Amino acid sequence: LCVPAVPVLFKRALENSDVEEGKSLSLCCELTKADATVVWKKGEATLQASAKYEMKQKGTVAELVIHNAEPEDA
Repeated sequence: LCVPAVPVLFKRALENSDVEEGKSLSLCCELTKADATVVWKKGEATLQASAKYEMKQKGTVAELVIHNAEPEDA
């Protein structure tokens, strides 16, 4: 018996957030499957871990921290 893979869905999607320029901002989402691969993008560009962008994932919760936020991060 072949059972199709269950897709990973958002249990809690991203919400719009405001932050003061120069501060850090944390964006979180919750998935239906633990440790699913998460790719963070801004438009078509894939974000990479750096001093500016910090990616964390624990179980079903994925988090992107944007350090030193600027208007270009909108």
